[in-house]
Amino acid sequence: MRAKSASSAVPVSASEPEARTFLVAGQTVIARRATPGLHLVATPIGNLGDITLRALETLAGVDVIACEDTRITHRLTERYGISAQLKPYHEHNAAQARPKILEKLAQGGSVALVSDAGTPLISDPGYKLVREAYDAGHDVIALPGASAVLAALALAALPTDRFFFDGFLPAKQGARRSRLSELATIDATLVLFEAGSRIHNSLRDLADVLGNRDAAVCRELTKLHQEVRRAPLAVLAETAETLDTRGEFVVVIGPPDPKAQAITQDALDDWLRDALQRDSVKDAVAQAVEISGRPRREIYARALELSRQREAGDDED
Repeated sequence: MRAKSASSAVPVSASEPEARTFLVAGQTVIARRATPGLHLVATPIGNLGDITLRALETLAGVDVIACEDTRITHRLTERYGISAQLKPYHEHNAAQARPKILEKLAQGGSVALVSDAGTPLISDPGYKLVREAYDAGHDVIALPGASAVLAALALAALPTDRFFFDGFLPAKQGARRSRLSELATIDATLVLFEAGSRIHNSLRDLADVLGNRDAAVCRELTKLHQEVRRAPLAVLAETAETLDTRGEFVVVIGPPDPKAQAITQDALDDWLRDALQRDSVKDAVAQAVEISGRPRREIYARALELSRQREAGDDED
């Protein structure tokens, strides 16, 4: 890549209409033609400055940029003076658009695949295009960069040695709580995406099903109004109504408390039986969650079962 310095920069000659260029700090940079193949290019998740020089040169040098929304990608290419052919490629047109992209690759062309924000293929449907490109013998090149998952993990101040990304939770509460019950057993930090319209309800379900784990709610990452709230899930659920629901959310939840595994099921049952003799189910469950670290939903179901067993025994007497 050849950058023109401020002292020697000259405009690209009008006699070279095929020259591919991009702008960096107001300076014109000539981009080499991208090598044939499919280029997976990470783009900013909010702040347009979060893009690599390699990504800019590739976007300027490819024959076609395949993107989720041409309007969103156009903001990026316009910012950096890139004159590129933008073609839509998203979940609704993928079956029709994919053969055209593969045909372009077969002709020796170069195609960049981008998502609206972040690293392509992370929570978007691009993997089928990558698989078919490989199957057809084309080169696939990854250009790493911005990622909402990694940015949120860095800001959450939670363990990052093991993490599990699960994308968006189901929209309906029943399916969402069922999925959270499955996630509750994973011994790793959890990373989830959520829409603003569902963040309040999701936080309540997270606190109810996963217990009072430490967590972070990240909104509008890298943008002007970025917000990160760090607190136990119960606190985040209680204050959910004060959240600004505009923008995209990433929720990071710490792994299960090790002490939750220290109490055997038999010991927990004995403790619940004793508590249920003097307290309501609600109070007994609250105390059991506190001492065991296990999810409230799990404790509540077990408390109801033990309560029914006790009532059945009393009836027999």
